[in-house]
Amino acid sequence: MAEREQLDDRALVARILEGDRDRFTELVRRYEKRLINYVFRITHRYEEAHDLAQEIFMKVYLALDRYDPKYQFSTWLFRIAQNASIDALRKKSVPEVPLARPTEEDPDREREFADTGISPYRALKNKQLASAIEKAVENLPPDYRDLIQLRHFAELSYEEIASMKKLPLGTVKNKLFRARNLLKTELESFVESV
Repeated sequence: MAEREQLDDRALVARILEGDRDRFTELVRRYEKRLINYVFRITHRYEEAHDLAQEIFMKVYLALDRYDPKYQFSTWLFRIAQNASIDALRKKSVPEVPLARPTEEDPDREREFADTGISPYRALKNKQLASAIEKAVENLPPDYRDLIQLRHFAELSYEEIASMKKLPLGTVKNKLFRARNLLKTELESFVESV
């Protein structure tokens, strides 16, 4: 079987719209991890991020004919993802339920998971660092927080962010520089305490 040619996003979308619908899986493969990561940073729920990413890809597939190739595909995709994530947060009204596997003998038994191989101390430090980073990002002003999430969690380029946010490229770079300095200042106290 001959290998498919590598196409850029715009050409790939054009092929899909011309009838080669199977090529959509290439778009999914290109963006799936970045999209899940980005959605997770907004929703803070891993499983929900996976489910929501599938829904987003379905929305994108159904709306592909409305994509304007003047813009980056990734910008369009992440704008849809951002809107869908915010909608999901607004609709969320189901209380959290603890993850447990009850039995007749022990109805409160917690579910057991396999050891990841990381020492408990290292796992705790990683969790504390991740929590500190997440808290520091959440404490940023909303426009800085959004830019950090797009650049570092969704891995968008400066140009893609500028296009998505309708900001000059220099403004995006400047705000990201300031946001990183705020994060650095806030995280220095955590690093010193470790």
